[in-house]
Amino acid sequence: MSAEKVLAAMQAAGKPMKAGEIAEALGLDKKEVDKAMNQLKKEGKIVSPVRCAWEPAK
Repeated sequence: MSAEKVLAAMQAAGKPMKAGEIAEALGLDKKEVDKAMNQLKKEGKIVSPVRCAWEPAK
């Protein structure tokens, strides 16, 4: 599972998303999405505009 897939799904949605929503959209396990999101957070590629929801950094 790549972080790029998660990032692409977030960009395609065009709105802040929760990990569960991303997992559902990609047909993946939420734990896999959480791991990818943690990696993206560390790299500064995603930000949280509202509690528990994330979007690509601008």
